[in-house]
Amino acid sequence: MRIGVPREIKIHEYRVGIVPANVRELTERRHEVIVETGAGAGIGASDDDYLGAGATIVATARAVFDAAELIVKVKEPQAIERAWLRPGQILFTYLHLAPDPQQARELIASGATCIAYETVTADDGSLPLLAPMSEVAGRLSVQAGAYFLEKAHGGRGILLGGVPGVAPAKVVVIGGGVVGTHAIEVAVGMGAEVWVLDRNLETLRRLWARFGRSLNTVFSTHDAIAHHCAEADLVIGAVLLAGAAAPKLITRDMVRNMKPGAVIVDVAIDQGGCCETSRPTTHDDPVYVEEGVIHYCVANMPGAVPNTSAYALNNATLPYIIALADQGLDALQQHRHLLNGLNVHRGMVTHAPVAEALGYDFVTPEEALGF
Repeated sequence: MRIGVPREIKIHEYRVGIVPANVRELTERRHEVIVETGAGAGIGASDDDYLGAGATIVATARAVFDAAELIVKVKEPQAIERAWLRPGQILFTYLHLAPDPQQARELIASGATCIAYETVTADDGSLPLLAPMSEVAGRLSVQAGAYFLEKAHGGRGILLGGVPGVAPAKVVVIGGGVVGTHAIEVAVGMGAEVWVLDRNLETLRRLWARFGRSLNTVFSTHDAIAHHCAEADLVIGAVLLAGAAAPKLITRDMVRNMKPGAVIVDVAIDQGGCCETSRPTTHDDPVYVEEGVIHYCVANMPGAVPNTSAYALNNATLPYIIALADQGLDALQQHRHLLNGLNVHRGMVTHAPVAEALGYDFVTPEEALGF
């Protein structure tokens, strides 16, 4: 199969869909990998590195899209890239369609087969292609929050871990999944007073067992979120409903009642955000102030650390890329968890939460593919 790897063009996105080592894995299986020049520059991978792994280098993204049967990216295709997709082509990347009706419309119109990393599943119900980036984003969320809590950056002027004789910052993590767990680990390690809210008691038990008395666990209700946000210096929004729009658990009134100069880091912004006052930002302009509270809502947080996140992502995606390259769409019939990643196929919406969020008719993946 001809596999295309374009350079990412989202603002300050330095990751790459396939690293040179994984190109070699594919070319040794007699697949052709076509890489846009400079695609790996953000992680220090040169065109020569790709050539040495057996790739073909082309001058433009358009040449990649025109030649490839399978396009492998990191972030959702931008408008110009969506215009290049065609019927019968496979796109494999993060999509996050629920809060993005324009992207959904254009992918549907393209006739392409679009498989989303974030809805591919595993036997235990986890999301193996979302997990590595959730780990990175969870850790980055505390770094970002600590930075913007500094007075010079508009924050309250409080040190996350405090010092002897001075209380630490209160960090509230809403959601105890992968993002939340890694945010807690960093916040606890920095010496903050850390609270986590979740509606799953087993999740709270797991976190209690892991972190002990360094972590305060609370069953999540509207009143509990309101109370703890009002006391927080830093709130991490770590909520996820796979493929669906994030629920708005933090209301504008809750934000209004927070301390002036407190910080919200809404990691759920890829799925629309879990805070009513959240809107997507970029690494160029990462924050804004609403109701006196600093909001950090960068939709591609792991792009800030591409040397870590690109390799972590590639470690997870390689088996699925090999399956698609070896078997084409038959891979979806052979691998039910990969089938769960199918969001759009030949003009049909094949992921139920996306269809519900955007008002499309839902067609089961099996029906759409004729299995």
